[in-house]
Amino acid sequence: MTHLSAYRIMWIMALFDLPVVTKPERKRATAFRNFLLDQGFEMVQFSVYARFSFSKEKAEVITRKVGKAVPAHGKVDILYFTDKQYQQIVSFRGKNESFLPKNPEQLALF
Repeated sequence: MTHLSAYRIMWIMALFDLPVVTKPERKRATAFRNFLLDQGFEMVQFSVYARFSFSKEKAEVITRKVGKAVPAHGKVDILYFTDKQYQQIVSFRGKNESFLPKNPEQLALF
């Protein structure tokens, strides 16, 4: 069994800008967001989605799937960072500061 380490466990963050001027563009943008949700991502902000992965190798497989789903003229950037780095995120919600982002529900381990 592989040892789980906060330095090996990865997070994948997808940041994107998609054209939404026409009705077909909006439909493609919605389909892309739904694709990310179907792949286990959760919305962090409207065009920022994050997903947990047990390894860099698995994160790369997920990234290739995302790359194939990018709509024409869409811009998508993927960031990788370790669970340890994720724990260091400082988030602001209005005037309130929060040091630990909420972990997605999919992290519930049995």
